Order: sequence, then C-alpha cells, then structure tokens
Amino acid sequence: MTTEAQPVRVMVVDDHPMWREAVARDLAEAGFEVVATAGDGEQAVRRARATSPDVLVLDLNLPGKPGVEVCRELVGPGTALRVLVLSASGEHSDVLEAVKSGATGYLVKSAGPEELLDAVRRTALGDPVFTPGLAGLVLGEYRRLAADPVPAAEDAPDVPKLTERETEVLRLVAKGLGYKQIAERLVISHRTVQNHVQNTLGKLQLHNRVELVRYAIERGLDD
Repeated sequence: MTTEAQPVRVMVVDDHPMWREAVARDLAEAGFEVVATAGDGEQAVRRARATSPDVLVLDLNLPGKPGVEVCRELVGPGTALRVLVLSASGEHSDVLEAVKSGATGYLVKSAGPEELLDAVRRTALGDPVFTPGLAGLVLGEYRRLAADPVPAAEDAPDVPKLTERETEVLRLVAKGLGYKQIAERLVISHRTVQNHVQNTLGKLQLHNRVELVRYAIERGLDD
C-alpha cells in the first residue's frame, strides 16, 4: 500500500502550459511526487517510460500523438501504470475510447481541485474513477460488448484455468468494484488484488480492464 514515505509518483500531460503547470503544482503541494510533465504525445510516451510514474494524468487532445494512442502504448500486461484522463470533453465516445485504450478513470476539467486530488489517489489504488454520470455509461458499454461474439482465442480449450481466488477477484471486478473495495471485501491488500488481476490478464491473454470485465460478464460472473 502506498504510504507517506512512498508518495504516489505522477506525471501530467497537457498541451496547455499554464494548465499543465497548475495541475502539477496542485499535485505537488498535496504531497504527490510529480516526476515529469509533457506537452505532446510523443514526449509523453518517452518521458513516461523514462520516469515510470504510478499515475499518468492525461489530456486526450494532444499534438502529434493523441491521448488514446499514448494510453495504448503505455498500458498493458506487465505494467503497473494507471491512467487518469483529465479532458475538457465529456462526450460519451471520447470516454469509451479512453477506457478501451486502457484508462482507469476519466475526469472532465470542470472538476474541482479536491476532486482531482481524490481521483489521482483512487486511480493509484486501481479504482475506476469517473466524473458523475459517466460510470454508468462505461458499465453499460461493458455489457454491450459482452453481448458480442467471443473471439475464438478466448474460447480455446488450452486457456489456463483461474484459481479460486482469481475467479473471486474477477467476479468483483465484473460487478464494477475498484481494487480498494475488493481488497476490503476480501480482507487482502490492494497490491494483492492488483497481482491477481495482472495474473488473470496474463493467463487469459487479455490486455486491460475493459477486456477483463467483458470476459467476466460473458461468463455470467457479474450475477
């Protein structure tokens, strides 16, 4: 669990210098360790790989490489990076595209400073954080995707079986619980929850939380 001795490492990506520096300053004053900032997509990928932040606070509208591409390149099996999108857009298509690309949460820029700080803290724990009204949209998309045909690779007979605990964690992920909530429910650390999720992603050859929830819903684990 992250402690005061180990502040959450954050990187801020936005193409507006004043906004970028204001967010970075607020985070630093709140006790986060701001390890880098970036003003475009290519720079974001390069600096994130060099500094290994815990949380990437990411704008979608970036020059060169859009935010969703940055997210796709940096998030995946084997990485502990969490992405919190902080965007001026509240369009449903932008929200869903960001989540499908691997973002853990999505906040619009009209959010207040305390809301942002809380969102970064929760994102670091693996909790899905969304501007009010958007969480239901994302869960609805999970369910819509679950109604689509399952890719053949996921039905292959040699897909490794999950342990009882991995299945238990997967069931709670499918219900929309964040890692912290799952940890409290199962009386284990949030780091253990993260490890179970990463192991499950690897076993099932899935890439992010969206695919994992889809897999679980397809198999009725959210009931």
